[in-house]
Amino acid sequence: MSLIIKIFTICSFLFFPFTLLADSFVDMIIVDKSQRILKLLKDGSIVKTYNIDLGFEPIGHKQKRGDGKTPEGLYYINKKLFDSDFHIALQISYPNKWDLRKSKINRTYPGGSIMIHGKPNDKDLVERSDWTNGCIAVTNSQIEEINKMVKLKTPIYIKK
Repeated sequence: MSLIIKIFTICSFLFFPFTLLADSFVDMIIVDKSQRILKLLKDGSIVKTYNIDLGFEPIGHKQKRGDGKTPEGLYYINKKLFDSDFHIALQISYPNKWDLRKSKINRTYPGGSIMIHGKPNDKDLVERSDWTNGCIAVTNSQIEEINKMVKLKTPIYIKK
């Protein structure tokens, strides 16, 4: 970063602090199920990486309610929940139109309420990995950090 850009950034923050804060949101979330990693991206660069837990049957795309799989595909954050069973939850737009179409063909119910969330409110620790019903779990401090950097309609790509 050039010296002029650094000086401009510092001055902008000192004189217009809300400009930088408003621009601190990420513009993409990528979840790599095989590596158990969630990445936050801004302008094509990785801003932060988190280790994650997935559904109790993490391999493969979610087919129906109760299968324990985390979906795969392109979604977006459609709701922020502060009164769920978990310490902050960011709801993912699953099922999308392709998931609904596939479940209709298979005559199954696709399920729903897939989220990025912290630990359960009624427990301090989860003793095993891949413990969710299909969600993406991080620690409570991590979901607080993620929540501050992600706004509604942020796209999330979940890959194998």
